[in-house]
Amino acid sequence: MEIRTGTARISVTGDDDDLEIYYEDLGDPSDPPVLLIMGLGAQLLLWRKGFCERLVNLGYRVIRYDNRDVGLSGKLHGRRAGGSLLPALARSFFGRRSESVYTLEHMADDAAGLLDHLKIDRAHIVGASMGGMIAQVFAARFPKRASALGIIFSSNNSALLPPPAPRALLALIKGPPPDSPRDVLVENSIRVSRIIGSPGYPVPEEKLRAEAIEGYERSHYPQGIARHFGAILGSGSLVRYDRQITAPTVVIHGREDKLMRPAGGRAIASVIPNARLVLIDGMAHDLPEALWDDIIGELQTTFAQMSDTH
Repeated sequence: MEIRTGTARISVTGDDDDLEIYYEDLGDPSDPPVLLIMGLGAQLLLWRKGFCERLVNLGYRVIRYDNRDVGLSGKLHGRRAGGSLLPALARSFFGRRSESVYTLEHMADDAAGLLDHLKIDRAHIVGASMGGMIAQVFAARFPKRASALGIIFSSNNSALLPPPAPRALLALIKGPPPDSPRDVLVENSIRVSRIIGSPGYPVPEEKLRAEAIEGYERSHYPQGIARHFGAILGSGSLVRYDRQITAPTVVIHGREDKLMRPAGGRAIASVIPNARLVLIDGMAHDLPEALWDDIIGELQTTFAQMSDTH
């Protein structure tokens, strides 16, 4: 399947330079577009090619991209992520914002800029984890551009939600030193996948290793993780955005997710008008291939609502 690739130049508020957002564009350009937004420190690779191809085979144009500060997109080198982490986490628990280099709002603007570059007026917006937070902000700020909304294992960071399991959170935000040997970094990536992955759908060791190596060789930039985490802490509760969302919405969450607990998905679905909540047994904080058809089926059901309501 042909993959069209490119970079979109995005103006960055308060910065002299534009930011380049790297994207891959699959399927017939005349088909309804689906924009896939990945999570914290995660490259577009985590929207696996096979997952994208299934959407293309169902008649969609699929765009996946690297967020700022990850993968092949532009990096904000040398920018400090913000203040002390523990006070910021405490403020986040109460839905309050902290100082950050950029916010989820800026990252939603990146998504809008990418659609501008591709001359796409409206798209189905699908986000996973932090990408689901960006998707919520996008759908609220650009209501005419979101045909339908899919939010996978995410949260609206509303006050008093159960926090992530410490082991899962630390695995994600605290890795080995960035200049560690490749083997050490690959082993850490496998360990993280095991901690946050779906217990009902374990991935074979050799597949985890191959994917970890692919990610490392494409781009190794752990410095962006702290700024991504800062963007979440810098935006605070997203309830104010959820109340504004008018697009048909499905919220998909794994019952076994210890990083973004199911309470996060329930919180989103309870605020977005007419949102549909789908909880999946055995699923945690990844997209197991065995569940692709189920997940895509739920997304397709919601995409179809767009034609009924717009």
